[in-house]
This record gives sequence, C-alpha cells and structure tokens, in this order.
Amino acid sequence: MKIAMIGTGYVGLVSGVCFSDFGHEVICVDKDPAKIEKLTNGQVPIFEPGLEALMVKNVAAGRLSFTLDLAAAVDGADAVFIAVGTPTRRGDGHADLTYVMAAAAEIGRALTGYAVVVTKSTVPIGTNRKVQAVVAEANPSAEFDVASNPEFLREGAAIDDFMRPDRVVVGVESERAKKVMADIYRPLFLRDFPVVYTGLESAEMIKYAANAFLATKITFINEIAALSERVGADIKAVSKGIGLDGRIGNKFLHAGPGYGGSCFPKDTKALARMGQEHAVPMQITETVIKVNDEIKRRMIDKITDLCDGSVYDKTVAVLGVTFKPNTDDMRDAPSLTIVPALVGMGAKVRVVDPEGLREGKALLPGVTWMDDAYAATEGASVMVILTEWNEFRALDLERIAGGMISPKMADLRNIYSEKEATEAGFDGYVGVGR
Repeated sequence: MKIAMIGTGYVGLVSGVCFSDFGHEVICVDKDPAKIEKLTNGQVPIFEPGLEALMVKNVAAGRLSFTLDLAAAVDGADAVFIAVGTPTRRGDGHADLTYVMAAAAEIGRALTGYAVVVTKSTVPIGTNRKVQAVVAEANPSAEFDVASNPEFLREGAAIDDFMRPDRVVVGVESERAKKVMADIYRPLFLRDFPVVYTGLESAEMIKYAANAFLATKITFINEIAALSERVGADIKAVSKGIGLDGRIGNKFLHAGPGYGGSCFPKDTKALARMGQEHAVPMQITETVIKVNDEIKRRMIDKITDLCDGSVYDKTVAVLGVTFKPNTDDMRDAPSLTIVPALVGMGAKVRVVDPEGLREGKALLPGVTWMDDAYAATEGASVMVILTEWNEFRALDLERIAGGMISPKMADLRNIYSEKEATEAGFDGYVGVGR
C-alpha cells in the first residue's frame, strides 16, 4: 500500500515509521523545512526509544521518505492519514481543529484518484464528517472515503504499542474503505491482534472515553492516597490489593503528583466541553480535571511542610521534570505547576532530567540544570523525586544524604520507602499515600 502521512509530530512520525516497517510505502509530510531536513538526515526531533533506529532502517530500505510537497505525497496514495496537532483551544477547552481542516482542504485539492482520508489525530465527535465535507468542497470531483483511526500510543513505549496493540479501532462507512484499512493493518490481523470496525462517531468516542477512564483511574487512586495518609494506610498495598481484582486491573493505579502529558489533560477537557455543548454534562470527567489540578498543588504543600513550612533561600534538587519517564514531553507535566511554585517561594531549584532540558529550559525559567542527581543534591536541603526515570530508582542514598545540608526526601513517585531513606541518613521523608 502507498500511504501519505500528513504531520510528523509524535503520532504522525511513529505511525509513519511503523507502517513502513509493515512493508508499506510511506511518505511523511510536514510544512517545517527544518524538521524535514532533520528527518531526511536520519535525525529524530523527539525522544522515543527505538524510533530512530527503526526510521533509519526503513529509509535505507526505500520504504520511508519525507517531503514538504503534500501534493506529490498524496498523488496515487491508497490512504492519506491526517496526524496534525489538535491543541486545546485557549479559553473554551475545545480541541483546535484549524490544522486538521487545513490539511483536509489541501488533501482534497491534491487527490488524483480514490483514496481513504484517515483521521489519526484525536478529534471531537463529528469531526470526520466535517473532514468529509471540507475535502468534497475543495475538490467536488474527488473520489474518496473518510475513516477514523484513533491512536493509543503511550509515550516511551510507542513502538511496542503500535506493533503489539491491545486493539486497532477503525471507523468506516463503506466496504471499499474497510478493505483499504484491512490491507493496511493486515500484518497485525495475521498475528491475531484485534481490529475493531465501528461507525465514525463510535471510533471518535472510543478514544475520548478510553483516555477519560484512564485519567479517572489515576485520579481515583490519588484521592485514595490522600485519605490513606490520614488514616495510616499504605497506598502501595492498597493499589496492589485492589489491582488484583480482574475487574479493576493493576494498571494506572500508581499514586503520584497527578497526570499530565499530551493526551489526558487535552482529551478530558475536550470531552467535558462536548458534554456541556450537548447538554449531557460529563460530571465525573469534570471532577477528575478539578481534582487532578488540586493534587498537583497538594504536592507543593508536601515539599514545604517537609522544609518546616518554607523553602525560601533553600536549595531544592528536583529529579525528573518530564510528565513521565522515557520521553522528552513536558506538556502539562506536574513539574510545570510544582517547580515554578518553588521558585516563586524563593527556593534555589536545581533540576536533573535525562531528556527534559530541550523543552524544559524555556518552560522552567529560574532553575539551574544539572547533569546528575549527585551533583544536584550536593548542599541541597531537600531532594524531590518528580519523574520515575530508571536512573533515579537505584541511587546511592547514603552518598546523597551525606552531601546534603539537611537531608530530606519528597518521594512523589514512591520509589523508596521511609525505612530506606531513614537508614541512609535522611532526617525527613514524605511519599504519596503513605
């Protein structure tokens, strides 16, 4: 199959590279000349484990290429995927469809034969029908179908998620379009990974419902963690105990400083907004958004309480600022709430993150970036673990405590226990839900 992938952001690039590894001919399109030049030279502009090697392999095999020329990429394509950004629109919580509709119009003008126009971006319910109208208006004689094919990629594990998915969701309304999509995903179907075919609106809803449910699960366990602190329960034991119930499952039950990232904040806000517009308030989702914001602010109180009520003029070493490990993504990361608050209260903040510097330097002004945890904690009053990168999971705690002025640990990912911290020489420890 010949595939055009419009957009080389996280979703577009990962999808394009993986489709090419299936054996399809894939052309990835972007309007940014600098980005296309980097990709053509074998450089990946985002951090995602395994992506660069897979990209280089498929470029060398002649199955993957990059271009600024959308018309050339669309010419003769069996499927054209729209994978452009849908950021939250400022002020109203809507997903901004400007880029999606602009891509749809350009695709319409470029179509030279039958193709399936596939929306890969996360879009509000009804968007695919609008895409259909925009393509038809741009080219009334175009022969095409639209399809909804939402992505379910976890940053840091995207390649495995694409190659070994829990399911592939495809919204289609014609047998011809279904056949094209079946051929594209044939390598997964042959390995017995589920491919679920639905209508357009159902496919769009599945994406929002899935992310809202997972965000709810995270927020629920964080609320239980807050209560556990007051009643003397240990949230790690509680999470394990409820997670063994097959109806609940053990994923997304890790207490911490709240969810962030490119999907959950944006998608929960968009779902809440859709509910308001259709007079069906998404009350659970609205509460999840509110509680998640409160959880982030609660973490600030934990740190200041650990420092006897004030971090003024104290050195705070923050380990990890990306929203999760194995990514350089800072979007809606808890650090963007917590770190500026510490700086605003007069703390001298040092930051260590294996991949966070590129985005974080502009997003976190007033901090000092350092290369490793030992240097960052030297002479510090408190160490804050904010992102659970592997390199922070087996630190020499005695060495760190020995180099700190007043060794205290705010372990906001529950990597260590109070017993481990105390035995290593820390005179103060706080976790989440313990």
